[in-house]
Amino acid sequence: MNFFVTGTDTGVGKTHVTRLILDGLRKAGINAVGYKPVACGDRDDAQILAEASGCLTLDEVNPVFLKSAVAPYVAGLLENKTVDPAVLVAGYRKLAAAHPVVIVEGAGGWEVPVAANYRISDLAAELGLPVVIVAANRLGALNHILLTVDAIRARGLTCAGVFLNQLDDELDTAMITNKGVIENLTGVPLLEHLIHCQDFLDEEVLEKLLDSQPIWRQS
Repeated sequence: MNFFVTGTDTGVGKTHVTRLILDGLRKAGINAVGYKPVACGDRDDAQILAEASGCLTLDEVNPVFLKSAVAPYVAGLLENKTVDPAVLVAGYRKLAAAHPVVIVEGAGGWEVPVAANYRISDLAAELGLPVVIVAANRLGALNHILLTVDAIRARGLTCAGVFLNQLDDELDTAMITNKGVIENLTGVPLLEHLIHCQDFLDEEVLEKLLDSQPIWRQS
């Protein structure tokens, strides 16, 4: 099963989580690859996914690159380029035809504008994939998670779960209590609370994510 990874904001750890999922699946013998349809500013995230995918070129992982470190739509305006959503979809379909699992990483948050009248949420809806949310564990995370879950459901998509990512070692009351209420508030599973610099996912996390899909059981 393929997934779309989105964030509650930029800089919350989408690439880190996507890479951990890929590492875990590939260690289990599953031919999983990453896809970063559009990148802005640099291609560092796409390079990480290309390396984690084992066999893909940077252009296969990331077909659209814009040099300005802003939202894709704004970068396109600055660079006099137009992002063609059809290119993003075609890149995904090519990978999905060759690999049993593709993990798609969005850009920024759920409603980041990609082109005129086209957002990251439109791309996710067009692909029709279950959505994984990555949220930084901090004060305000619950609000951002709830808004994102509601927006995902409003597009007729399934939210497969939440990764709560610890960006530093220090914990405050909000950080300590967030993980205990996410499932009750959203009705979606908390897949993992990643401690700061955690560099692996337990097999149970991957099983929970894949929800006992045959591809996992047959590996």
